[in-house]
Amino acid sequence: MASNDSPDSEFDQEMERILREHFDSEGPALSASNDPWPWLESRMEEPAVTSFFSRLLGLLGILNPMREGRLSPAFAVASVAVVAVAVAAVVWAVSGNGAAESPDSLAGAPATEAPASTSLPTTLAAAPTAAAMPTQEEVINIAGAQATAAPQALAPNEQEDAFILMEPEAGDATNAPRQALSQDSAAMPQGGGGSLSPRRADSVPPVGGIPEGTTFRDYQRQPFVAASEDNVSTFSLDTDRTSYHLALSWARSGYEIDPDSVRAEEWLNAFDYQYDPPSGRDEFAVTGHLYPHPLDEKKRLAHIAFQAPELVDNTPLNVTLVLDASGSMAKGNRVAIARQAAESIRQSLRPNDRIAVVHFTENVIRQFTVEHSSPDERRVRDSISWLQPHGSTNVQAGLDLGVRLADDAREQRPDAYNYVILMSDGVANVDATDPFAILETAYDPNSRNPLRLITIGVGINNYNDLLLEQLAQHGNGWYRYLDSPEQARVTFSGENWLALSIPFADQTRAQVTWNTGTVERWRIIGYENRVTADENFTQDRKEFAELYSGVATTVLYELELTESAQSLASVPFGRVELRWVDPATGDSRSQTQSLSGRPGSGFQGQDGSLAHFGAIVALTADLYGGLPNYPEHTYHEIHSDLSTLQIQLRSLSGDLGTLDAYHDFMFLLEHITTDLEEHLPPSPPSGYSR
Repeated sequence: MASNDSPDSEFDQEMERILREHFDSEGPALSASNDPWPWLESRMEEPAVTSFFSRLLGLLGILNPMREGRLSPAFAVASVAVVAVAVAAVVWAVSGNGAAESPDSLAGAPATEAPASTSLPTTLAAAPTAAAMPTQEEVINIAGAQATAAPQALAPNEQEDAFILMEPEAGDATNAPRQALSQDSAAMPQGGGGSLSPRRADSVPPVGGIPEGTTFRDYQRQPFVAASEDNVSTFSLDTDRTSYHLALSWARSGYEIDPDSVRAEEWLNAFDYQYDPPSGRDEFAVTGHLYPHPLDEKKRLAHIAFQAPELVDNTPLNVTLVLDASGSMAKGNRVAIARQAAESIRQSLRPNDRIAVVHFTENVIRQFTVEHSSPDERRVRDSISWLQPHGSTNVQAGLDLGVRLADDAREQRPDAYNYVILMSDGVANVDATDPFAILETAYDPNSRNPLRLITIGVGINNYNDLLLEQLAQHGNGWYRYLDSPEQARVTFSGENWLALSIPFADQTRAQVTWNTGTVERWRIIGYENRVTADENFTQDRKEFAELYSGVATTVLYELELTESAQSLASVPFGRVELRWVDPATGDSRSQTQSLSGRPGSGFQGQDGSLAHFGAIVALTADLYGGLPNYPEHTYHEIHSDLSTLQIQLRSLSGDLGTLDAYHDFMFLLEHITTDLEEHLPPSPPSGYSR
């Protein structure tokens, strides 16, 4: 747009007079330049990270006429009026007691320090409403972020996508999951009691069906094995809980649960069974029990638990946030969740920790990249607050840069623990889209002081669980799913993050050797993608689990005991050996524990109720998750088994009814049982007349 400096233009002179009077009357502390037109035009024509003023004008429908080369009189007057109001609002907000900033600070010059903002104004992240207008602090943050970060130069076809008004996704109105039996207390906000019904807003109707565009892998259920042929079971321990929380989020949003999404070990380990801590700081507490099988009196359940110690560790952290800013993140509240998780992590870091931030779409957004800095630095806060969706998804590019930054930080601070945290819906569609291809380019050869890759999943529809789960498993980390900003805030609160960020054991695996004199046949429940060849047990491998401070891992086996063992008061049914790498020293460690139990005992006392609850959870996931591989005529039998488990679950209300997780799981079990009932094939004819 050409400058309006024509001496014979009365209109231009009048416009300049109005603008100058505004500065004189509304902002006496603002020093208007001799020629205010270039400044005004630079704000109107800024091409990339659209300014607050331009977005405000765009919402009023007057932005396009500005781009035509010259303001028409009507649009010019309206534009100046809007700009005047906006400038006055910024001046009032910044000044507080009357002190105002120069307009140059809004145009890119250094600005005075502004309060940290935990999230971008909701006007940019949701459909505009009267309640969604920016607050004083948000206006300040917009100006501050523009003053700190250079605008991203978007391609022409990306201009309109730089800031997308997000449409609600099914389930967005859902409150966070309730506190419960939660093995990962970080995943649940505090609360108590509650009814059996889910906390879902009335505005979120049941939608039915399975969410579209989701990617899972169907892991085949493990079969029964004769102990006389193979009496050794080897697997990596698991600390993920995503499969359960994803299913709960789907159910609350009215969706059916995809059986392929169910990993029984993650359902089982989503809850806290209140195991006793170990006696030492460098060992696990290992316990083994035999319990009756809730669905088959001829079988027993072997319940084996591994409890890590609670540690206090002041080792500094290097954290690299890799944030998905692609267009698919515009759906629902994905960006809000990721932004809140990133901000909560930043706030939970200590002064001697360091944090870096990477935004990626089809490429890395260099203007928002922050190398490792103090967590309180303004550029870190601004980079997090400016997360917005646009463009395609190149997870490979984001992780490649994140790993390079993390490696540089590790070289500068070799005594720190190093975390790369990817927040995404996993929908990779540019460059490498396979998890192993992505990990190959982001390879970390340093096993002595590894980069630990944590993946944080957000979203319901258009969600790639497989990518995120495999990246974490083979990247020496763990995987979580978040369904609300509140859950993100609690998961990464200071206390919870302190535990999550202290590794106790790297590359952790277990090997159970069955006593062939007492065990006839055995079968592990879940852990299908964690089972490994017996010869791998002595090898330190990255895909084996990282266990953090205070975490517990539970595994259940279905057993058929020998005839002689069934009459014994106490049955020595095997032994378990653990192997892991000490994160502090890099030394390999091991621990062995004999396993025995009473085959005639039931679920007794509070511990027994918790164990019974865990058995119901694991068997529910095992039955439902195996549906794609069952003959259709067995669906009636599976539905009957699930109904039996419902009855047993209700019987535990006296001991567990005060726990939110008990009610959450009751709702989920009822949900999948009802869904299965609707898909049952017709019953075979009985031969009797009606």
